[in-house]
Amino acid sequence: MRLVFFGTPDFAVPTLDALLRSHHHVVGVVTRPDRPRGRGQKTTAAPIKIRAAAAGLALLQPDRLTDPGFLGAFAALRPDLGIVAAYGKILTDAVLATPRLGLLNVHASLLPQYRGAAPIHRAIINGDRETGVTIMRVVKALDAGPMLARVRRPIGADETSEEVERDLARLGADLLAASVDVLAGGRVQETPQNDATATYAHRLTKDEGLIDWTWSAQRIHNLIRGLHPWPHAFTFLGGHRLILRRSTTSPESPAAPPGTILESAGDRLRVVAGAGVLDVVEIQAEGKRPMAVRDFLAGHRIAHGDAFKSCP
Repeated sequence: MRLVFFGTPDFAVPTLDALLRSHHHVVGVVTRPDRPRGRGQKTTAAPIKIRAAAAGLALLQPDRLTDPGFLGAFAALRPDLGIVAAYGKILTDAVLATPRLGLLNVHASLLPQYRGAAPIHRAIINGDRETGVTIMRVVKALDAGPMLARVRRPIGADETSEEVERDLARLGADLLAASVDVLAGGRVQETPQNDATATYAHRLTKDEGLIDWTWSAQRIHNLIRGLHPWPHAFTFLGGHRLILRRSTTSPESPAAPPGTILESAGDRLRVVAGAGVLDVVEIQAEGKRPMAVRDFLAGHRIAHGDAFKSCP
């Protein structure tokens, strides 16, 4: 079959690679325009653009999916099927109507749970112990199309969204490639989603990373894991912003106010939470590189009894 691939970030690369290894023909790739990224705001190509260029694929980067020039170029590719993996834009009716067999999407959740932009992060923030990948047909409503396949995956107690995403990208790529073969053979079975049980994974914002030390240590730990590698969980000490990148928890309940530094020596930075104690493993001063706690404490004075705050 003739396939056109829609994708942008690292998550999408394994799926494109799986399709390139298949007996199907990837005739084009649609990705987001180059944009400023990182601290220096240097204009940078998306990972999918880099991979598509290396493979010599036809590349489309429309600013708007309603642009007549893009729609004409897309139609000229004569796609049998469209594949979507973290493209980052809602597809228009004209795009949905172009491929002969419609479009399939690789979504990083067990639909209908966590429809939307940040399913992995929300699952971890909420303390879920399981996630997965769903292959579904793209329809006009957000992530609401019938499902072709699903695969489950446990979430480790200390895993971050970055680690889970990397594995789901691999699982999703294999599942998508198998689903395309099933569809090509005319053997596909589609299962409607139960809209009544749907939940939504709204886009992340930087403000969500602010730690409230009255929360339980487990809730804070889940926030740290879910917001790694972006936008990160953060707190304040002496008016300075600190990013907490990795942590573990302890069940003890010391008689000290939430946010109080219980211990700060060697490789131990222990903070009282609303319930339990948060053990910080990796920390980063704003504008500096990430550090293991031992290295950070060697250059920063944090005393027993100091307190992390939720404001400068």
